[in-house]
Amino acid sequence: MRRALELAQRAALDGEVPVGAVLVLDGEVIGEGWNRPIVDHDPTAHAEIVALRAGAQRLRNYRLGRTTLYVTLEPCVMCMGAVLNARISRVVFGAWDQKAGACGSVIDLPREPKLANRIDVFGGVCSDESAALLRHFFETRR
Repeated sequence: MRRALELAQRAALDGEVPVGAVLVLDGEVIGEGWNRPIVDHDPTAHAEIVALRAGAQRLRNYRLGRTTLYVTLEPCVMCMGAVLNARISRVVFGAWDQKAGACGSVIDLPREPKLANRIDVFGGVCSDESAALLRHFFETRR
């Protein structure tokens, strides 16, 4: 999670919402990313998606089973959809997102009984640090 926080700071330096993500397999980082939708002119360039793409390229496989995704903010519906499709095993996130979170705040996709995949989700890890980054970013924009 510490590396994800560093990547979130990188996003803030680019003028992006400070969210960072790290994808880990067997204790090794196989993908990482930070928010890039503004810089890349790509609405799908959330930190999680960037990390998943890097991990898939590294493994040369679109299935990312047995991996853990660490992200500084509760994933949105788009990102959780990608996580589910990639068959990621575990998601660990920092701050809860009361406006767009898809792991319990607004909607709870990982626990949707109609979906076939089951994912372990742990929220609130380094939540104070993650929330502080977001709060500072938005305070400086107002």
